[in-house]
Amino acid sequence: MPEQTPATARSAFLEGAREISVLVPGIFPFGMVAGISAMQAGLTPLQAFGGSLFIFAGASQLVAYELIGNAAPVLLIVLAALTVNLRFLLYSTALAPLMAPLPLRLRALCAYIMTDQAYAFGYRRWTEHPERPFPQAYYMGAALPLLATWLSSTVAGILLGSGVPDEWGLQFAVPLCFIAILVPAVKDRATLAAALVGGSVAILLGGLPWKLSLLIGALCGIIAGVLLSARPAAKEPRNA
Repeated sequence: MPEQTPATARSAFLEGAREISVLVPGIFPFGMVAGISAMQAGLTPLQAFGGSLFIFAGASQLVAYELIGNAAPVLLIVLAALTVNLRFLLYSTALAPLMAPLPLRLRALCAYIMTDQAYAFGYRRWTEHPERPFPQAYYMGAALPLLATWLSSTVAGILLGSGVPDEWGLQFAVPLCFIAILVPAVKDRATLAAALVGGSVAILLGGLPWKLSLLIGALCGIIAGVLLSARPAAKEPRNA
């Protein structure tokens, strides 16, 4: 049966919400880890919730909470979080033509609710199915449920707080969350190089204070990915 084309922006919004729903069960434990990590780093419940509300970027939040727990300088915490979030510059650039017709307030909303998953769903629908109308509404439908899930799961993590028993193995939760983000993102040689270089550098420099190995590894991975993606494709040998 051919896929039905959404007739209104509302139906496109609901389509995005329906298709993103398969990812919600995986987002909830990630948000719980963020809430628990914030509490264990010494933040108040209000600060922990504010981190998810105003930052809304799980990977950078986990990095920031790790550094806060290690009493790192504020400048280092901010720099590390910004480095982890550099990928959103690429996402925003890619989606800019799609969002250009929207008024400023809606463009700002779309920027705020952007996540890896919402970008992937929205960009794929826009580029692979250009004949389907209301791509902006579809994107919002995919993004807003993730925001609601993230905030509610953060609250659950805050309520658990430091009462999580050691048997739960929370020390492994953050690395597993990063692996869950990393693996789907590795799609070509550039992203593979970025992952390998960044991970290797972080491991080699693991003894540095304040988790500096994470920041240096991320920067090295970004540089490796950019350099490889900028290389021209190898030319095929000419036939004699």
